[in-house]
Amino acid sequence: MDGLLSLPLWLIGVIVVAFGLLLSSAGAILTDRSLSPITLSDSNVVGGFNCSFLEPLLAVILFFLLPLLAATFAAFQSEKSLHADTHGLWAPEWTLDNFRVILSGGEQRGKVFEQATYLPDNIKKIHFALINSTVIAVSVTLLTRIFASLTAYTAVRLRSRWVVWLMGVNVFARFVPIIVLMIPLYVVFRRMGMLNSIWGVIIAETGFLLPYGILILAPYFATIPQELDDAARIDGCSRFTVFLRITLPLSTPALASYGAIVFVIAWNDLLIPLILNNRAEFMTLPVMIVSLVGDVFAFFNLTMAICLIALAPTVILVLLLRKFVVEGLSAGAVKG
Repeated sequence: MDGLLSLPLWLIGVIVVAFGLLLSSAGAILTDRSLSPITLSDSNVVGGFNCSFLEPLLAVILFFLLPLLAATFAAFQSEKSLHADTHGLWAPEWTLDNFRVILSGGEQRGKVFEQATYLPDNIKKIHFALINSTVIAVSVTLLTRIFASLTAYTAVRLRSRWVVWLMGVNVFARFVPIIVLMIPLYVVFRRMGMLNSIWGVIIAETGFLLPYGILILAPYFATIPQELDDAARIDGCSRFTVFLRITLPLSTPALASYGAIVFVIAWNDLLIPLILNNRAEFMTLPVMIVSLVGDVFAFFNLTMAICLIALAPTVILVLLLRKFVVEGLSAGAVKG
């Protein structure tokens, strides 16, 4: 265990270099030269991109990729191989047994686990965790998009004082740490009989993520001209029909970006499912990953393999919707 806690020399070197580049980029940004307008005659500009920010950008990307690289190397190794050389980068032996054990629910152990006397019981219910995470993430995404779009449209089109006041309260409520609300949330859901249920987690996460949707969608709806609504109302459309047939189709980038953000948060959320559900049948993937770390022994390889499995849907979703995510988050940032 002590060897696992010590960082390899190559990893320490990469971290030092990354932090050095970050500090140097911060100093460059604070100088007047780096803040001057970019011109085509600048030698640092190539294809409209300022190359002076290339090194800091690569440093940030490398810094955030380090945990993913460590998880990938550990997921394709055996426990014995991981403990044998804690300072080496390339493993002497690669295996898929970790994924084989997880996806088969512990029935197919392979060569690595064929002599193992103990495997966590939660591994046998990994399929429940996959289904639960999918149902919760999809349901929360759909519900928050529906309610957030209706609320944001109402807040933008009804320019009343009480609406502005509620928006301010909404922003202030986001500064309250979620951990402070966990005990009241647990007491309320216990009285409602919604502990150890999927719907309890869906309702709780929808309530916590809904204000973020209002803050993201309201500026975007404000960029849609009021004249379009007035023209549709003159043609006989109701206000809800205008919202359904005009506002929503024009807000596809904002809805896609908000949906991607909510899906990632709901998929990776640990605190709410951990507090509300304590039965293995209702565990999500983050809760199952935590359960693999025991008081005596931690299954590092199985944990890293589950982390890669849990990471795959969010990475695919962000790659598919990256264009809409950028458009949706930047469209309402400026006016005019």
